[in-house]
Amino acid sequence: MRLFRLIAATVVVTMLPHAASAVDLPIRKAGLWEIRMTVAGVQTPPTAMQHCTDETTDKEMASGLGPMSADMCSKNDVEKTATGYATNSVCTIAGKTSTTRAEFTGDFNSAYTVKVSSQSAGAAAGAPRDSTISIDAKWMGACKSDQKAGDIVMPGGMKMNIKDLQALKGQKK
Repeated sequence: MRLFRLIAATVVVTMLPHAASAVDLPIRKAGLWEIRMTVAGVQTPPTAMQHCTDETTDKEMASGLGPMSADMCSKNDVEKTATGYATNSVCTIAGKTSTTRAEFTGDFNSAYTVKVSSQSAGAAAGAPRDSTISIDAKWMGACKSDQKAGDIVMPGGMKMNIKDLQALKGQKK
């Protein structure tokens, strides 16, 4: 269950909306991206997932239509850095507040890397919980014939579509 939460958090971090920011992250090249996640201090092989995207889907995810929105994040800033981009966010999910900094480097056409540092309130007596995640993304080519834009194939083969998460979010209200 903890691994699933980490994967879900990674998916969310890589898709934070940036509509309110003066700087936007670049849109990724359309096609199939392999995303490998390594969690600092965890002695397991990197977790790999695949994400099929196109320009429209990436733009939707980078706007308020993405899975994270202003009602969940009190802060969500993007800045251009000397080596790429950085995001700083404060979001509350399931009653837990997390402060996250993600530093992006690469070209968003063939490969990029994200270093994520997060501090969140833990379940045990409100103690802070720090985590560091490294994400390496590589463009693999065209999406597979059975994939559509927004599809994410998780470890073990579970497939979900990021647009379905948006629809579920709308049903909560």
